[in-house]
Amino acid sequence: MNGTMFDALAAAKALREAGFEDRQAEGVAGVVRSGRDGLATKADIAMLRAELDTGLAAVRADLYRALWIQTGTIAGIIVAASGFVVAAIKLL
Repeated sequence: MNGTMFDALAAAKALREAGFEDRQAEGVAGVVRSGRDGLATKADIAMLRAELDTGLAAVRADLYRALWIQTGTIAGIIVAASGFVVAAIKLL
């Protein structure tokens, strides 16, 4: 996932120069490198955002379609009920 490289050798060298022993410097550099493996990059987040936007657009389209179907159904019921009311009035 991570698009940036971590230079463990350079980090270990800098730690040695700061007074760490060889094993300590290499251990810290290794831990930092392995800790970065699961991090998301800006590109990863942008890709997920695009996928989310696409999925939301599909859901939005489905909701609009369902709304139109319900609106049509309700309008049909109102017209049919009005027809029954008019027929009932004519029979009286």
